[in-house]
Amino acid sequence: MSEVSCQDRVCVVTGGGRGLGREYALLLAQHGAQVVVNDLGASRDGTGGDSGPAHDVVDEIRAKGGQAVANTDDVSSWAGAARLVAQAVSTFGRLDVLVNNAGILRDRMLFSMSEQEWDDVIRVHLKGTFAPSHHAAAHWRERSKAGERVDARLINTTSVSGLYANPGQANYGSAKAGIAAFTQIAAQELGRYGVTVNAIAPGALTRLTEGLTITDEIRSAFSPALVAPVITWLASADSADVTGQVIEASGLVLAIAEGWHRGPATEPVTSAGEVGEAVRRLLADARPRTLFHDVS
Repeated sequence: MSEVSCQDRVCVVTGGGRGLGREYALLLAQHGAQVVVNDLGASRDGTGGDSGPAHDVVDEIRAKGGQAVANTDDVSSWAGAARLVAQAVSTFGRLDVLVNNAGILRDRMLFSMSEQEWDDVIRVHLKGTFAPSHHAAAHWRERSKAGERVDARLINTTSVSGLYANPGQANYGSAKAGIAAFTQIAAQELGRYGVTVNAIAPGALTRLTEGLTITDEIRSAFSPALVAPVITWLASADSADVTGQVIEASGLVLAIAEGWHRGPATEPVTSAGEVGEAVRRLLADARPRTLFHDVS
């Protein structure tokens, strides 16, 4: 089996203190990366703060001979995201890989969801992806325009909830669908500067899914450690030819999520009375959408 290397690649992992982020940080360090472990230390719903988890992961990495530093900034804060990227550059000399992983849950049916529950989830997931990405992209563009060869990675986190629509998660799913679109747009914008941009839709049991009643077999299949190899490969030099993709990864499947395609089409109609017949004819020829229950 071939092995990938992230030797001396400088990687930032947001939400790196627990769950998926912790596994990403540990495996990246194992493969030679210098890691900035970011974690605000909030609870699963985004409240509170505890700097311990980020420092604990750094201690684990250093105990095994790796290089890592902790960061506890809020990545959904413009200034916090700027400080995070600046810390990576000041500590290790540059930034090569940004893994946007931080997230929270505030699940609620649409008719029960509060404005705050909507705003908080959109802020942490969507702005918490955009803000660090903006500052990282500016860093990479500056290096490229200075004549440096850049081989950088932006790795975002979407979800099957957003790709395939999970009831009860209008806020979370909307944010994750937005991240999938953001990924494809950013890939087109940043390719000229030596940056690939991809997203992963991980299947794993973490604090965000605690409380589910599941068997030990399912629990083992959805270990966060089984997703980390995909992140490590995406972070490595070996993935330089892959960009603009959304990859599903869990202990059960590795899949490419196909985005929107133009399906059956016809000439435009000019009368409202003709629309129904035309749309139903097109729908009859369209392939069925993948729904959340089809993949869960």
